[in-house]
Amino acid sequence: MSADFRRLWISSGISGVGTWLLVVALPVQVFTLTGSAAATGLTLALEALPPLLLGPWAGALLDRWDLSRALWIADLVSAAAVAAILFANADRIWLIYLAVLVENAAATVFRPASRALIPAVVGTGPELARANAITATTASTIRLAAPPLGALLLAGPGMTTVLIIDIVSYLLSAAIIATIRAYPRTSDVGGVRPGVEYVVRHRALRGILLGQTLFLTANAGLTALLVPFIVNRLHAPGATVGYLISGLGAGYLIGAALSSKAQSWLGIRGLLAITQLATAAAFFLLVNSPNVAWAIGAAVLIGPPGSILLITAETAIQRTAPPTMLARIGALFFAADSLALIIGALAAPAATLALGLPVTLNALAGFAVIAGLLTLIVVPGHPAAFTRTPQQRRTELGT
Repeated sequence: MSADFRRLWISSGISGVGTWLLVVALPVQVFTLTGSAAATGLTLALEALPPLLLGPWAGALLDRWDLSRALWIADLVSAAAVAAILFANADRIWLIYLAVLVENAAATVFRPASRALIPAVVGTGPELARANAITATTASTIRLAAPPLGALLLAGPGMTTVLIIDIVSYLLSAAIIATIRAYPRTSDVGGVRPGVEYVVRHRALRGILLGQTLFLTANAGLTALLVPFIVNRLHAPGATVGYLISGLGAGYLIGAALSSKAQSWLGIRGLLAITQLATAAAFFLLVNSPNVAWAIGAAVLIGPPGSILLITAETAIQRTAPPTMLARIGALFFAADSLALIIGALAAPAATLALGLPVTLNALAGFAVIAGLLTLIVVPGHPAAFTRTPQQRRTELGT
């Protein structure tokens, strides 16, 4: 791997530690300050708004800008946003809401820029799948370790310590990324519309978008109901969800290690569909678990196919989208992810009121099965659909 990729990988890992420390600590802090579950829910909802509302426009801008510069500026903005939380209290809770919006607006720039920069650094050959697997392995390790550490720090030194660590992590990440050489963009395709039109008319990208959005909607619904499931079905404390997250992280580590090999065993369509169906099967095991131990085991089983699914989709998008439009197409996919999160998080609790918790949980797992079947139908099976020559990438809208 090139030195620039190593710098990008290290910086992402450092900033990821700070981010995941805050994932647990921030909702707890909001609830402590307000005593309101609705206020905590609002904090989580605000995280999904910037990618949905700003993502496509941010991607269009990135396709004309130096990606490494965009990354370190986004890190600095995130550091400033987190620093604002230091001044929040019960009377200034709006500072947390503002910080969440600004930090996630910066992430709306960071994520598509990072997705577009990786193939620019390592190319679109075998090294790309390996780079995505390495990045996913690191992210899974952080997801496994950082949330419990965040809870310990919150219970010990306190929220200020968590915030300072997060701020420092963003600053270190920015300093490392600033040493990456410039990767100027040469896109002459303006606006958001060309990226949307490209995805709509490109069968492979359109198919991935449809299948993944339906799958992630089901996943979001299940995530929204995890705590009620643990408390009402398993009769365990709500904090038990932390064990499930750790189990999922362990499974993600296994999947990340297998992802490069898996992509050589099956075509893109087959791998996407099989991992969606395998994850759906693990969803059924989870929502029908008789006790916490079974639920943790099911969470571990969700991890490997779930990790391979995400890495495969990421690599396919990077290889298939034109280099001059990769940032805006990546941002469009991130916006669809956010839309799935909002729909799933709102629809699942509403469905529970009408159908009851057990039926809703199984229905959501069933939607994940439908997503796998849809992927088999709408994603092309021929490898040529996912590989384009440079000339084709500049001129072809695909069929």
